[in-house]
Amino acid sequence: MRFYFLHRIKMDIDTKRHHTQAMLDQAELLFSETECRAALERLAGEICADLGGKYPLLLPVMGGAVVFTGQLLPLLRFPLDFDYVHVSRYGDKLEGGNFNWLRMPEPQNIAGRHVVVLDDILDEGHTMSAIKEKLLEMGAASCATAVFANKLTGKPKPIQADYVGIDVPNRYVFGYGMDAAGAWRNLGAVYALGPT
Repeated sequence: MRFYFLHRIKMDIDTKRHHTQAMLDQAELLFSETECRAALERLAGEICADLGGKYPLLLPVMGGAVVFTGQLLPLLRFPLDFDYVHVSRYGDKLEGGNFNWLRMPEPQNIAGRHVVVLDDILDEGHTMSAIKEKLLEMGAASCATAVFANKLTGKPKPIQADYVGIDVPNRYVFGYGMDAAGAWRNLGAVYALGPT
């Protein structure tokens, strides 16, 4: 019985691995690693110019912002503090009261600070808008937003990012921290999902 169970797990992992690889094989490359790096360096330069003298607090949004944040931090050559936020939405509801605030810094660590919220992508903008609103309510002196990718949805958004690495089409994109069915956050390039 144990052999059957372990064999079944291996088959499931092999199936998932093949399916995941097929997603990448059929995807369209939108931005190469070189292009992503250039966009990141430009964005970092903008943040340094604007906030380098303000000793800001950087708050990545878990977990999509991990890759973007990890690449960005070494390029910010000025004093800063670091923490993180973790928030999710309940279903498809958009009102701020329907957010599940899993992790926020303590209010005394926000009050009077210049805060920069980092995320992998600005899609519809509702989550980022709610985070910014909450941080300002907590007494932040200012709240800037930086995203690696801004999705061109063609629809109005409640917020526009202050710093943007790349603009991506209104398609399912992945790589550079953005996932495709939980996979491929680890890619250094950005892809659009191909036909299924």
